[in-house]
Amino acid sequence: MDGEVSKIILLVTIGLVAGFINVMAGGGSTLTLPILIFLGLDGSMANGTNRVAIFIQNIFAVWGFHQEKESYFKQSLKFSLFTLPGVIIGAFVAIHISDELFRRILSMVIILVIVSLFMPRPSRKAQESRAATFWLYLSLFGIGFYGGFIQAGVGFLLMAVLFHLGKFSLVQVNAHKVFIVLIYMVPALVIFALSGNIDWVYGLTLAVGNAGGGWIAARLSVRRGETFIRIVLGVALLIMAYKLVTG
Repeated sequence: MDGEVSKIILLVTIGLVAGFINVMAGGGSTLTLPILIFLGLDGSMANGTNRVAIFIQNIFAVWGFHQEKESYFKQSLKFSLFTLPGVIIGAFVAIHISDELFRRILSMVIILVIVSLFMPRPSRKAQESRAATFWLYLSLFGIGFYGGFIQAGVGFLLMAVLFHLGKFSLVQVNAHKVFIVLIYMVPALVIFALSGNIDWVYGLTLAVGNAGGGWIAARLSVRRGETFIRIVLGVALLIMAYKLVTG
């Protein structure tokens, strides 16, 4: 009994931290996936189970942004639709992913995102001319594939694409990000569930923490603004880079 209570406390606590990081920046799955594996799940099962928590987390995050009057549902839905084909393909591939491949891809993603943070942001005129271009939508398709495939770190990719190719502030980026992930997580969840790669008890327990962290992060994201988001983003990237280096 004590062991089960300890697992619940651990999952809810880690979920709270991961949910906050996911919504404010990205990379929270680098905390939750190892915990799920530590508790006895294999890689594919942990990958699927983690998505239950992320799905519920983003319901509460979208609600939090809506409460702060920072919602763009119509535009967010349009962006989401471009991720769906990639998500479906990526989720099928994810069922067979190896840990070695996971680390290689994730390492390359982190390097690219860190580099993008130091790139000059286009002028507003340039942003407006590129916001609805082929490259933005192609990037969303690719992000959808990655999200269905691995998920960990997808928040960083969405932030980089929406910030550099779109015309959005970091607050707006986060509002779009949580809605996009919420929508594309539906087919991914179905695929993982049908393949038997979800532990619903662990997933829903983790979701309690993720939901709380996501809701808090959404409201703080709006109230504290871009400077606060940049700080959390920088810390999250350092945490993920450290975990990749140390294994």
